[in-house]
Amino acid sequence: MNSGTAEHTGGPAEGDTFDAGAGGLLRQPKAVWATAGASVVAFMGIGLVDPILPSIAKGLDASAGQVSLLFTSYFLITAVAMLVTGFVSSRIGGRRTLLLGLALVVVFAGLSGTSGSVGELVGFRAGWGLGNALFVSTALAVIVGAAAGGSAAAILLYESALGLGMACGPLLGALLGDASWRYPFFGTAFLMAIGFLCITAFLKEQPKPARKTGLLDPIKALGHGGLASVAASAFFYNYTFFTVLAFTPFVLNMSPYRSGAVFFAWGLLLAVFSVLVAPRLQARFGSLKVLGGSLVLLAADVLVLGYGSHTTAVVCTILSGAFIGVNNTVYTELALGVSDAPRPVASAGYNFVRWFAAAAAPFFAPRIEGWTDIHIPFVVAAVTAVLGAVVVLVRRKSLTHEAEELETRHATEDSVAVFAN
Repeated sequence: MNSGTAEHTGGPAEGDTFDAGAGGLLRQPKAVWATAGASVVAFMGIGLVDPILPSIAKGLDASAGQVSLLFTSYFLITAVAMLVTGFVSSRIGGRRTLLLGLALVVVFAGLSGTSGSVGELVGFRAGWGLGNALFVSTALAVIVGAAAGGSAAAILLYESALGLGMACGPLLGALLGDASWRYPFFGTAFLMAIGFLCITAFLKEQPKPARKTGLLDPIKALGHGGLASVAASAFFYNYTFFTVLAFTPFVLNMSPYRSGAVFFAWGLLLAVFSVLVAPRLQARFGSLKVLGGSLVLLAADVLVLGYGSHTTAVVCTILSGAFIGVNNTVYTELALGVSDAPRPVASAGYNFVRWFAAAAAPFFAPRIEGWTDIHIPFVVAAVTAVLGAVVVLVRRKSLTHEAEELETRHATEDSVAVFAN
């Protein structure tokens, strides 16, 4: 399963000693912390605009549907760019790819703050999405390749960065956006510039792979039934995820500070459940049962969010972070291990599929509301979450073997860690 991993990530040689490493989650090299820190800021950019979406709409005299294109353009470009990330990083190296992605984010985040129209802002967010795709996809491979403690510890570290970024993004957006909707974009550009300097200082260039990645390799990797199943399920799940993230702020209709506080709490739950709760649930119940159950619970939560009172909607929005955190961890582990494709290639193929749903949800949710009423977008989101669980159920045979391997690996790593301590 790990054939080719070392040459693509700079990790240890064959024999899977990397996956059985004894390092703890917090005992990581400086290069890992620098990459994880920059990843936090990269993920902050996703939820940054959440609390200021109504302010942007007002400031640029735009509708909710027009403003939702900030997410659509961002994730559409991110999805397509996933086909390019491996092609680029296998030729110029992981470090240079990270720096290129960071540089693009700095430029386009800064330009976003200067936008004079919603069209300009949507265009700049697309450029931002290209930079973010180059960075985020490569960052996962770099962290997995350089982290101590095995791939499970590396994935948890990556999910920690995702959760912390998702939590801090809305908070930063609220704090800076209260003065002007432009300031969060300038703030992100500044933070990513710091990330650029940290990567430059602490991350050494990783060995280039013996075989360069082709543009179509991620698509070919999806020919594996297990990876295709994970990607298909994640597609439906991500539609639900980004309905909550991109459409709910308009439903809550709160001030930037209050909306930022809601999504900060949401992000904290996401981080805690992805890092602390998900591994324990997997060890006890199994990855596929945890994933299926979490998707069904997310569907129920979103349905109540759509039909409940304002207070209920706030509570359900925050609670959804718990289910999203569990799902993110399980999906990432399955995607990286379910096939024999190198991790960067498998990750690119998986993300290529799922980010299309992240682009679709912000586009369709406000339009579905316009065609029907404010409740139906959440009904659709609940249905897509259930469809994600159905894919897991129907394709469980192609996923069961890998899920069992993941749980065995976790148990082995836990035993090694206990012995080492």
